[in-house]
Amino acid sequence: MPGFLGDFMIVDIFTTHFSTLMKGLAFTFELAVVSMLCGSLLGILLALGRTFGAKPVSWLCAAYIELIRGTPLLAQLFILYFALPPYGIRLSAVTVAFLGFILNSAAYQAEYTRGSIQAVGQDQYMAAYSLGMSRWQTIFHVVLPQAVRWSIPAWTNEFIYLLKSTSIAYVIGAPDLLTQGKFIASRNYQFFRVYLIVAVIYLVIVLAAAWLVGKIEKRIEIPGFGHARDRR
Repeated sequence: MPGFLGDFMIVDIFTTHFSTLMKGLAFTFELAVVSMLCGSLLGILLALGRTFGAKPVSWLCAAYIELIRGTPLLAQLFILYFALPPYGIRLSAVTVAFLGFILNSAAYQAEYTRGSIQAVGQDQYMAAYSLGMSRWQTIFHVVLPQAVRWSIPAWTNEFIYLLKSTSIAYVIGAPDLLTQGKFIASRNYQFFRVYLIVAVIYLVIVLAAAWLVGKIEKRIEIPGFGHARDRR
C-alpha cells in the first residue's frame, strides 16, 4: 500500500520544480495567445482575399489555406526548422514555434471567417449599396463586424486547440511546458509523476481558458441579434 500511494505523491515533485514548470507554462501560454491573435489578423486578411479579391489574389489565398490545412503541423515545423538551414535560413526553435503556429492557425481561422462572411445575407449588401456605401465600405462596416462575431465560437475552439497543440513544439526544442516536463523527468526518472503533473496543468489551463473565452463571447454578443453559436 505505501508503494502504491507513493506513486501518486506528486506534490513534492511539483513544489521542487515549480519554477521550471511555470517557466514552461508561461511560454506555452504566450505561444498560444500570440499565435491566436496574429493568426486571427492574418486569417481575416486571407478570408477577405479569398472571398472578395481578384482571381489571382483569391487563388493564392485559397492555395495557401489548402496547403497549410492539408499538411501536418509537425511537418510544417520540421520544414521551417530542419529544411531551411541548408538554404542559408536559420531560425531559432522559439522563432520557428511562433512562426509555424501563426501560419498554421491563420489558415484555419481564414476558413472560419470565410464561412461567417458567406452567412451574411445578400439583402444586407443591397441595403448598404442603397445607402451609397461602396463595396469595401460595405465589407468593412457591415459584413465583417457580423462575421467576426459569428466566428467567435470557432475561434474559441481554435484557442483551446492551440493551447494543447503547443506541446508539439517540444520536438524542435522550444521551451514549452512539455519540454520542461521532459527535462525534469530525464533527471529524476519519475516519468509517470512528472507527466501526470504536466497533464493536470494542461487540463487546468484548458478549462480556465474555455471558461474565460465563453464569458468574453457572451459579453460581446449583440442583444436580440441571436447567439453566435446558432449562426454556425
